[in-house]
Amino acid sequence: MLTDYERAQVVVALLEANKTKVQTVRPSALYPHIEFEDSYAISAEVARRTIAAGAKLIGYKVGLTSIAMRRSSKIDEPDFGFLYDHFLIEDGAKVPHANYCVPRVELELAFILGAPLKGPGVTMLDVLRATEFVVPSIEIIDTRVDEPRQIYDTIADNGAGAGIVLGGRPYHPRDLDLRMVPGILYRNTEIEETGLSCGVMGHPANGVAWLANKLSTLGYALEPGQMLLAGSFVRPVWAQIGDTIRADFGDLGSVAVQFV
Repeated sequence: MLTDYERAQVVVALLEANKTKVQTVRPSALYPHIEFEDSYAISAEVARRTIAAGAKLIGYKVGLTSIAMRRSSKIDEPDFGFLYDHFLIEDGAKVPHANYCVPRVELELAFILGAPLKGPGVTMLDVLRATEFVVPSIEIIDTRVDEPRQIYDTIADNGAGAGIVLGGRPYHPRDLDLRMVPGILYRNTEIEETGLSCGVMGHPANGVAWLANKLSTLGYALEPGQMLLAGSFVRPVWAQIGDTIRADFGDLGSVAVQFV
């Protein structure tokens, strides 16, 4: 467990990395005794200061939703991060690569809540009832800490959350089978990754249910209007300067972004 001083040092370093877009030393290298409680406390304090500086909290993201990713990280549950208004990017926009340290992209379904969700005990059905609509998205992930990262570093670093591109068509959960949404991720003209939404814990709403229950242990609740990224159902793909990224979600439509 870290001391308050050690946690504060990590918070300052992460805020500086967010500002300069230069990676900082990973917390686990500086403080090998770091624990999950430390990482979530650091992430929450970075969020508090980010909001105090003028950002608006618009929701949360879930990460490590696939069994393979959790096994590789040697953990038995996903993680989460905070989403801010400055993360939002218009579909088809050109985004400066310099806005990030080492950006990658993922395919995700974004759940927009129409009713509150508060754990414990939130189920997939609760999530579906509370969801106003679902829309396809590209998540831009970025790591503000250096390699080789451990799960403690990723959690402290906001679960690598950095940007959101929304597009396609909004659907009510009852109007489609959310388990079987296809995803094809293109980089320029090449197909880099393909997947199905059932790769997110069997059903993407399970990712949101986990989030609601996890947040309840930390004193948070999900509110109407918030956006929740349920987790990626493909592996992350590197984004280089000049790359056009397009995500095809079948009947839900497509989303695109270009890095310049």
